[in-house]
Amino acid sequence: LLIATVFLSTLTPKFYFALTVTSSFISGLIFVFEWWHFRKYGTSFIEQVSVSHLRPLIGGAENSPPPPAAFSAGDNDTSRQNMPECKVWRNPLNLFRGAEYSRYMWVTGKEPLTYYDMNLSAQDHQNFFTCDTDALRPSDTVMQKAWRERNPQARIKAAYQALELNNDCATAYVLLAEEEATTIVDAEKYFKQALRAGEMIYRRSQNSHSQSPQHEAQLRRDTNVLVYVKRRLAMCARKLGRIREAVKMMRDLMKEFPLLSMLNIHENLLEALLELQAYADVQAVLAKYDDISLPKSAAICYTAALLKARAVSERFSPETASKRGLSTAEINAVEAIHRAVEFNPHVPKYLLEMKSLVLPPEHILKRGDSEAVAYAFFHLQHWKRIEGALNLLHCTWEGTFRMIPYPLEKGHLFYPYPSCTETADRELLPTFHEVSVYPQKELPFFIHFTAGLCSFSAMLALLTHQFPELMVILAKA
Repeated sequence: LLIATVFLSTLTPKFYFALTVTSSFISGLIFVFEWWHFRKYGTSFIEQVSVSHLRPLIGGAENSPPPPAAFSAGDNDTSRQNMPECKVWRNPLNLFRGAEYSRYMWVTGKEPLTYYDMNLSAQDHQNFFTCDTDALRPSDTVMQKAWRERNPQARIKAAYQALELNNDCATAYVLLAEEEATTIVDAEKYFKQALRAGEMIYRRSQNSHSQSPQHEAQLRRDTNVLVYVKRRLAMCARKLGRIREAVKMMRDLMKEFPLLSMLNIHENLLEALLELQAYADVQAVLAKYDDISLPKSAAICYTAALLKARAVSERFSPETASKRGLSTAEINAVEAIHRAVEFNPHVPKYLLEMKSLVLPPEHILKRGDSEAVAYAFFHLQHWKRIEGALNLLHCTWEGTFRMIPYPLEKGHLFYPYPSCTETADRELLPTFHEVSVYPQKELPFFIHFTAGLCSFSAMLALLTHQFPELMVILAKA
């Protein structure tokens, strides 16, 4: 102690100034290196070293699962080039305008659908339900104008006008089922009338479709109407609790029109099978549609994760897993969750009820917040039904962001996350909903620490230079 006191008393202000400048310079170099490492790899170098090498020495165990196998990384180079960044898709599980969206507006006074979303639906209806031969049938001519009407009452009035001209106008019944019916029961009645008329027109078009290109276009239109009506009837049965009937209708529809896979009827089937808890059938459907050649969706990725989580979630404990390590089944479940979260990172907050849900829009943006809302709205109950599934999701989903290459444009299992999703989601989701933004990687603690250390030592160097005598007294004290 005496020697240390003598040594400190002989130090001059120049020594303290040199010490603080040197420490500031060194901490600045560490800060620059940490920042460079984070920008390139997305993680802190000091934190990585401490977790990988120091933690085992002091008795800790790091049992994080190995990075999942590249489900699609090797085969998706062409899909990355061809995949449009912000293609909007029709929501396979979109609700009924009159029976559900309008009812919500009557109760809350809030408009659940945006003008942009409804305008996209109007364009869909014109593409699906009209063709060049409509001029030959007066009722279809009226309906062609009805789909372009912006006012709901004007559309409903036009549908009744079409039925006066032709009592078998299937598209008129479709419009009334979607917009005038205030309950699902009423909507189902209209759709049954549309089915009777649609099947009759479809058979007639089948017999004459080879006569001319116009007849072929008419057959395509009548096919679209028939598929749409059958799908909505299946959805009515699902909503009214006749789930087995709905499953049969969906299976028959997929078997009858196998080329219409882009309508994603299998997502309706997955949801209905999950409600029946027919998990083997769900796995069979996934085996057919969870393929790299098809556009992925949150429904496919998260349902696959749910099935794998179901095998281990009931007995899963983070404390136990950290001591003994993860089993093969648990690793598979965690990998499936990481895969799903990378595809759509917005879903977990809705499933874990960290964000409030709203009614899903009629169109969704894959990998966007709109798709997350649509998925969680219908599938939250299925996750809750499986004991421990949400707990496993809660413990593992954030680990995905440590595995995705940084910067985010690189991607890992899928094509890079589109940067335009936030803008498109704001157009699709109502204004009162807080749009979820892609969870950006936060700066690690050691970057903040080294930045603070560098700033603090630089400030000490400046004070030592300006007030050397006072700083020497403070240092000795």
